[in-house]
Amino acid sequence: MAGHFVISLDYEIHWGVFDKKSVNDYRENLENVSLVIDKLIALSDAYNIKLTFATVGLLFAKDKNETLNYSPQNKPTYKNKNLDPYSIIESNGLSEADDPFHYALSKILEIKDNRNHEIGTHTFSHFYCHAIGQTVEQFNADIYAAKTIAKPLDINLKSIVFPKNQINPDDEIDKPYLEVCKTHGITSFRGKEKSFIYNIHSTKKYRNLLIFKALKPLDAYFNLTGSNTYKLKEINKNAIICNIPSSRFLRPYNSKLKILEPLKLRRIKKAMIYAAKNDEVFHLWWHPHNFGSNIEENFKNLETIFKTYKNLNERYGFQSQTMTSLSKDFNNPS
Repeated sequence: MAGHFVISLDYEIHWGVFDKKSVNDYRENLENVSLVIDKLIALSDAYNIKLTFATVGLLFAKDKNETLNYSPQNKPTYKNKNLDPYSIIESNGLSEADDPFHYALSKILEIKDNRNHEIGTHTFSHFYCHAIGQTVEQFNADIYAAKTIAKPLDINLKSIVFPKNQINPDDEIDKPYLEVCKTHGITSFRGKEKSFIYNIHSTKKYRNLLIFKALKPLDAYFNLTGSNTYKLKEINKNAIICNIPSSRFLRPYNSKLKILEPLKLRRIKKAMIYAAKNDEVFHLWWHPHNFGSNIEENFKNLETIFKTYKNLNERYGFQSQTMTSLSKDFNNPS
């Protein structure tokens, strides 16, 4: 069995950051998401790389009426009301034509028609499974809404990326959320890296210490946690649905850290090489809006990564796969 290269993209536009930033706060990045999607598809197709677009269900709506019609009645009752996406719908535009920050049906159809990539779900409403106040029943209603709005487009959502990666498959409290996914025909999800620095939010000993929060960005440039590659069968003993954990978040280009960019790329390429040589999985992820500024520099970095993939594909049979195609291979070995 050859190694595998997986890329998942958290496709959310403003729905993923509305609780932290207004459209005007983050306008350049949000305005350029459509352009970024086009460039991602063109570049990935040139290198025969498959992408999984984990897409917020609200983006499927063609207009505000569809947004309201497909929204579940059993909405999340977050204690922190700032997390409630439904509170901003009234102030949004009527459709994609006047509000490209909250609608993306045309781009979703382009991805679908390309046929080289997968459209998965990022939940309907960017649902926070670890937020105080929400319930499993509300999550079930949310996933039902995501599946329902995609169905008329002949899009069958089979993979999920939980917003903020708020899932722990080893935690009994989180397992019902995975059971909900299984009930709705979802077969895989993106788990977190094993290292404690990627699980600080649920570790009382560390979560309030700023020094530990700084370790994740440091790990992007310096080897603190190893390659984070893995053999899928070792991860998924007794799994409810297939766990395809992240290996690395591709941090966007930062002009203030320009001198460290080669270290970031070296870290990624070394892990890819290790995965290819050892028949393991390397799973890279980011948000399209991360590339909305410094577009040229971000795509230059990405093409460097893609060139590494092409070399590894030719030398070792390293294979690019969507989350769903990889989970199918795992569940139905030849």
